[in-house]
Amino acid sequence: MCGIVGISSETDVAGEIYDSLLMLQHRGQDAAGMVVCDSNGKLNSRKSMGYVRDVFQQSHMNKLVGSYGIGHVRYPTAGGAGKEFAQPMYVNSPYGISLAHNGNLTNHKALANELFHAEMRHINTDSDSEVLLNIFAHELAKQREIYPTAQHIFKAVSKTHRRCEGAYAVIALITGHGILGFRDNNAIRPLSIGIREGKTRNEYIIASEDALFTSQGYTKLRDVEPGEAVFIDQKGELFSQQCSDNPLKRPCIFEFVYFSRPDSKIDEISVYKSRMRMGSKLADSIKAQIPNHDIDVVIPIPDSSTTAALQLAVDLDVPYREGFVKNRYIGRTFIMPNQEERKKSVRRKLNILDLEFYGKNVLLVDDSIVRGTTSRKIIEMAKEAGANKVYFASAAPAIKYQNLYGIDMPATDELVASNKTTEEVALEIGADWLIYQTLEDLIDTVSVGNTSIEEFETSIFTGKYITPVSPSYLEQLQSSRRNETKIVSNKA
Repeated sequence: MCGIVGISSETDVAGEIYDSLLMLQHRGQDAAGMVVCDSNGKLNSRKSMGYVRDVFQQSHMNKLVGSYGIGHVRYPTAGGAGKEFAQPMYVNSPYGISLAHNGNLTNHKALANELFHAEMRHINTDSDSEVLLNIFAHELAKQREIYPTAQHIFKAVSKTHRRCEGAYAVIALITGHGILGFRDNNAIRPLSIGIREGKTRNEYIIASEDALFTSQGYTKLRDVEPGEAVFIDQKGELFSQQCSDNPLKRPCIFEFVYFSRPDSKIDEISVYKSRMRMGSKLADSIKAQIPNHDIDVVIPIPDSSTTAALQLAVDLDVPYREGFVKNRYIGRTFIMPNQEERKKSVRRKLNILDLEFYGKNVLLVDDSIVRGTTSRKIIEMAKEAGANKVYFASAAPAIKYQNLYGIDMPATDELVASNKTTEEVALEIGADWLIYQTLEDLIDTVSVGNTSIEEFETSIFTGKYITPVSPSYLEQLQSSRRNETKIVSNKA
């Protein structure tokens, strides 16, 4: 999962892009980057491995001069980890295009082959983002316009949609012309646009999440629609057009469970309210399945489960307590680039308050269970602190299938629930009992926020992928993710 932002302003934008990337840091901690364009058409850029605060020092910021630009925070999905994979990525022809991408193309290997053999473009990495950049650049070059209009750019986006499969929210900087944003035909990954009144013209921001708009003085205009493209030219004029033949909004439901900030709205659905409803649904399930429960206290595993846990406690009429103190300087374990780091970070990340556990029957609440490693370590900590019994509730259903759309989950057979019953997962992680949110309830908690959305992307729970996927791609992905785990294990 990655975070992307683009800003078009009357004045230099590097400072605002930096602040925006800080607010999107939860979406990626592997690398960060930024490119801005000045009035002379000169690009100024900086990207490297690490956190935003470490990648951009004052000496770098002083050189990032330009009134429009884009930024990116990354954790590795397709491709790999390393400085060469940091974004924005750049291609010289036509015009000079920089691109920031959130998502994953499921046909990027076939497209890379086409680019080399039919279109004579060299791809330097295994990154699907570099493939996407070159596909768009090639389609824009085919317009053969020295001074492309919005319509020429939109035509290139339409051609890109027809060739690319999978998930992609994209922000691109076209040197000397402006900023472009577009979203895949299913709107799997989020993208919103905000507006701010400048002295002589309107200023715009496009970003993965709208939570950062208010702090920068922007008002949310709307979400970018599936298949739609928006373009802000150098003069600050906004253009938009539907560029897909068959758009259908099917956003990723896991954005609401885990990835997004609680103060964000995605496709007009409040993440915070969705998580509150997840807690209520879990409480209803516990009342139905275990009416005579003996839960003494509800404790969240911070931070993305806190909202659901609080509402669950209220609905169960059980005390809510914060039993874990989180080290805010340790990254999110789910999106750390390898399994060994995830294992080591759990005890560094969470300190336990023994007094909230000793002699009690504790219900721990987490947003989801992926590998089971983190859940098992946390339950061990709770029992070491003297808990009488440790129950576990997941705000999401059992995750049984690998993700194809930009979430770096392990191979299917490495997911703890892939081939186990709920009781077997409870035994695996050491819980006295375990309850999952049902998929039906999860969909209800999110869809009530925007009843016009008829379907969500839920493949990690069902194995039903909403874009064309070849069996060979699934096999290759399964193998590569399994091999990544082995490499990490050998290094440990």
